[in-house]
Amino acid sequence: SSLLIGSTAAKAMACALGKPFLGVNHLEGHLLSPFVGGTQVPPHIALIVSGGHTLLLEVEAAGKYTKLGGTRDDAAGEAYDKVGKMLGLPYPGGPEIEKAAVGGDPRAYDFPRSMLHDPHLDFSFSGLKTAVLYTLQREEGNIRVADLAASFQQAVIEILVGKTMKAVERTGHRMVALSGGVTMNLALRAAFQQACDKRGLALSIAPPALCTDNAAMIAFAALLRHLDGQSSRLDEDIFPNLPLV
Repeated sequence: SSLLIGSTAAKAMACALGKPFLGVNHLEGHLLSPFVGGTQVPPHIALIVSGGHTLLLEVEAAGKYTKLGGTRDDAAGEAYDKVGKMLGLPYPGGPEIEKAAVGGDPRAYDFPRSMLHDPHLDFSFSGLKTAVLYTLQREEGNIRVADLAASFQQAVIEILVGKTMKAVERTGHRMVALSGGVTMNLALRAAFQQACDKRGLALSIAPPALCTDNAAMIAFAALLRHLDGQSSRLDEDIFPNLPLV
């Protein structure tokens, strides 16, 4: 696998150059990507949103994370991909739905905001995805793609923003950080900026180049661990499904 190849190459380079080897959880790379270029990670609420993950965390500092919520079914990015496929859009669905939503009415279709008002901080997107499917079946050839894309996107945004703001209220943190491929979405960024401005919160978002999987975020996570005096064993195995917390 690519993970095994990368790990083997890094270990070989560490041995050849006499440098420490540090294994990094790729989710930690995403988590820290909004802070690449600095040396400190301030306390904040973090939201990682990608094709495979929707994760809400309380961050006290680099390496000190508490899981507040996660998805109980589809990740947000996965829901984008599946709805994009329903609409006949190219893969990946995220950027295609964002483009299709331009000019659409985000209130045209009343899609559910699953679990938005539940007391816990978990997410669910399967019900929203199913609601889109039923709408397509019911309307058949009368679907307004721009309106449906905008309505679906608005539902996802309201769920993500709502749960994150609820986490802020519970913890008292004054900063929110966003990472992962879905956070390239401009409507999502604008909604979070508006919500944070309204509450006087700082907002840090990974630049678009660092939202998807990349080497810079992994190197930064390794740097912070190195500065903290950490290292990994050269015989350390790989763990493709290693949880962050």
